[in-house]
Amino acid sequence: MLILVIPLGLAISAVLAFTGEREILYAQSRIGLHGRRFSLLKFATMLKDSPSFGTGTVTVPNDPRVLPAGRWLRKTKLNELPQLWNVLKGDMSLVGPRPLAAQDFACYSPQTRRAIVRMRPGLTGVGSIVFRDEEKALAESDLPPLECYRQEIAPYKGDLELWYIENQSLALDLKLLFLTAVAVLAPSSKLHEKLLSAAPRPRRLASVDEA
Repeated sequence: MLILVIPLGLAISAVLAFTGEREILYAQSRIGLHGRRFSLLKFATMLKDSPSFGTGTVTVPNDPRVLPAGRWLRKTKLNELPQLWNVLKGDMSLVGPRPLAAQDFACYSPQTRRAIVRMRPGLTGVGSIVFRDEEKALAESDLPPLECYRQEIAPYKGDLELWYIENQSLALDLKLLFLTAVAVLAPSSKLHEKLLSAAPRPRRLASVDEA
């Protein structure tokens, strides 16, 4: 896969080299297997040191830190392609719980954190598919972005990752890879709601159903 995407990667690198801040790759420390940190690679889409100001590691709609070319890369998820190198190195798998920065990982419950670090993190996963447009979820919430992430998004993501860990299988991994392709090619598709109907629902919706 890495060999197949080299031509596309070179084209993206050329665009980034002549636009924005002329940075091509961005490395960020993420929590991996056994809680060890590793440098996750992405194509650069935001201003340098973006996690140090604004909303930190949480990207909001129309975030001024995102560069013009970066908006397209983030929308198409092509900014994630360099992580195939992380997969080749063994830092990550193709499918698994999505690796988070330390401050975001801390938003998970202790139980969720203990379960996640027992697995190699994934290039894609159920949390990535359900929250493929996390910025929209932030925009629709009545809470400030950081509070929305801590109180609404992180708990639900944690439930999804625990569900994946408990139900992991080759069939589920292939389904998630298929849904990842669908999410990239048809971002508005709701197919995941049908194919992942057994996955947890947001807690506030689940409580309404029970009532």
